[in-house]
Formats: sequence, structure tokens, C-alpha cells
Amino acid sequence: MKVLASGGHHADEPGGHGAAYLIGGQRFEAGTPRLAEAVAEAHAARQRPRCLCLAEGVEMYIARLAGTQEGYVVKRMPGTGSQHAPDCPAYEPPPEATGLGQVLGSAISEDPATGETTLKLDFPLSKIAGRATAPAAGGDSDSVASGGTRLSLRALLHYLWDQAELTRWHPGFAGKRNWGTVRSHLLRAAEHKVARGDALRGRLYVPEMFSVEERDAINARRLAQWQHAVAAPGRPQQLMLLIGEVKEIVPARYGYRCVIKHVPDQAFAIDEPLYRRLGRRFDAELALWGSADSVHLVTIATFGVSEAGIPAIAEMSLMPVTPQWLPIEDSFERQLVERLVAQGRSFIKGLRYNLRRDQCLATATLTDMGSPGPLLFIVPRGLDGMAGPEGLRDVIGRCEAPAWAWRPASEGMPQLPVLAQRERKPSATVSCAASP
Repeated sequence: MKVLASGGHHADEPGGHGAAYLIGGQRFEAGTPRLAEAVAEAHAARQRPRCLCLAEGVEMYIARLAGTQEGYVVKRMPGTGSQHAPDCPAYEPPPEATGLGQVLGSAISEDPATGETTLKLDFPLSKIAGRATAPAAGGDSDSVASGGTRLSLRALLHYLWDQAELTRWHPGFAGKRNWGTVRSHLLRAAEHKVARGDALRGRLYVPEMFSVEERDAINARRLAQWQHAVAAPGRPQQLMLLIGEVKEIVPARYGYRCVIKHVPDQAFAIDEPLYRRLGRRFDAELALWGSADSVHLVTIATFGVSEAGIPAIAEMSLMPVTPQWLPIEDSFERQLVERLVAQGRSFIKGLRYNLRRDQCLATATLTDMGSPGPLLFIVPRGLDGMAGPEGLRDVIGRCEAPAWAWRPASEGMPQLPVLAQRERKPSATVSCAASP
């Protein structure tokens, strides 16, 4: 029997802390033999464990998993992530500080009884032959039109990146993240997620790490998965979701093609209207990607496969990331993230989801300075003292956490909050967490 701890660090990225739980009046540490039995008994008795990251504990819940991950998962209660200690695996920044707060509970609904999460999307996963597709998702105007009740293509990527814990950084992760790590985390994050009535995992294609020796086997697995998206006469075409790293987007003999790293044998077709929209809607992302060889460009896209076996992208969004695969949206975020990494800090990178670019959000939350974790803001010009939900003062007030602010339009980057050594409480989390 398997027990997974929600929100924990991954075994292939050492450096975090594991979890300790209070179950039936007894303390259990992640990885101990008795934990699985205690969790099963608590689930049968409808008992809720408490995470012991804080002396008073924080209530969790237990969900039973089916399929390939059969067993149990100990998960934080919806909306309680910020109540945990910042260095706890179950911790999340205050949702009000990022774009998550706008979509949580509306576009993202978690069922504590089953552990299943339902996602509402504002883009289609099917296509009727001969009908033009909508403009590329991810632009600010499209994102805001839904009012937070549905996830844009960009917001879905941000959610999966968050759920895969690829927004978290700890000095122990240095040199441990590559595309293989990113892929495994994303696939795990997609488990037990439902979108438009279907399991998200079955729709998601994340390329395997390419190997010349395994070329034929990798291609065979890819083609088998793509069969779900092959066009059939007289029926709407089912679309798949691609998450991959862009190698290049270049003219082809007909239209344009997007080459994805680790998929050297098959480019993705892009028609001219979509190509032109990409240049207009993602000019900042493309410029950031082109500014430094160290910046990766991640794409999320919906695509179908022609009867001839050619994949064609229907909608697309782009997200630049650092060498550590931490998302960034401009050069100022890049500077801040680079400094945090260079100084050996632990933090969680904030993501925009459906929020417009002119809305304030916490670029990062420090997790190495006790509770509550300081929020780091990069303040857009004109939003410093703005009243209302878009202004810095209002966001900070809602989060009730210490704040650091950098106004790049008028000043150089201030000194980051100073890291002070502190003793951990006996009830704090311990090592060896398992994670989904």
C-alpha cells in the first residue's frame, strides 16, 4: 500500500523537509512503516490527520487513489496552504498574492472526498473540421474576459507548474533539475485532474528525454499516445495538450513549424494566422527568450493530428523559464530570481494565471525566514499606491505578511530580506517525504 504526501518535495530533488502527522493521537513521520497502516485506518474511520509543521498542527485530509497510483494521499485542505509553516511541504503562498486566488474555487475545484480536482477551461479540446480556431490563448484580454471562472491556456500551464512544485526552489535542488525531472513532475501533477469530463493525464503529451539508442521505442510510444488526436472523417477531432520546450519556430515549405526539444523527428505545424498572433501577443516572452541563451521557452498548446500523421497546433501560449526551470515574465523577474538562486535562498515563485500584466502580484515568497514568509514584489509603474485590488497596498493588506518591494522604474534592486539562522521546533517536519 502506497501513501503519498501532498505538497511534499520530490525524492529526486533532495533538500526539502518531509512531513510529520498526528493521526489518532499518535505522531507519524513520512516514510515510517506504520504510516501507511495508520493512514488507511484513519481513512476508514473518516479521521483527519494534522500536519505537525506548527505546534498546534494544521488539519489535512486523506483521499483514496485508484489506477496506477493506487493507495492513499494525505493532502492539505483546500485553501489552507498559507496556514502551514513556510518550510513545510504543504505550504503555499497566500492565494491573494498570486493569480491563484482569482481561479481557486471557481475554475479549480477540489473534492476532499475523492482527491479529484475539476478544472474549467476557457479553450476547446475538440475541433470541428473546417471551422477556424480561436485566437491563441494566454493573452491578457482573453484571460480576463472569463473573470477567473475558467482557466486560460496560460493559467492551466501555471497551475500544473505550481502543482508539480516546479515553482519551488531550495539550494539542494541545484544541478538536480533537467527535462526528465520536469516531465515526471508534470505528469504526476496531472493525475487525478479532470477537464471537460476527461482525465487530464490522458490528454497531456510531455515529450520523453530523447535518446538515440531508444529512438524507435520513444517514437512508438509517442505515436500510440497521439492516436487519440488523429482526425477521423465525419467526427469532431479530439485535441491533445502539449507541454514542451521550444527549440525554434521557423518558416516551413508551407506555413511555419515549431520544433520541440526531445522531439527531433516530428515538427508541429503552425499556420500563418497563428504565427502572426504569436508575434503580437507574446512579443515580450519571445524577446526575453532571445535575450539570453540560458533562458528556456516552454510552450503549452492544443494540437490535433492529421490523417497523414502531421501534428498541427490549434492554440498556443508561451512561458520563459530560467536554467532552474523557474518561470519568469520579464527581465526584472529574471534579475530577482537569479539573485535569489545565487544567494542560496529558498522560495516559491509566484505565477500570474489569468491576471493582467498591470495587476500586482508577489513575484516570490521566501520560505527560509519563518512564518509568515516575506512576499517579494516587483512594482509596475503607477501601481505603487493605487487603491483597489490592483494596487500594491491592497494586495499586501489582504495577505497580512511582511513585504519587500522593488520599483525598477525609479531605483536599483534593494537588499533582500536578511536570512537569519533559527532553531526548528521539535514538532517541525522531518526528512524523507513522499510526494505525488
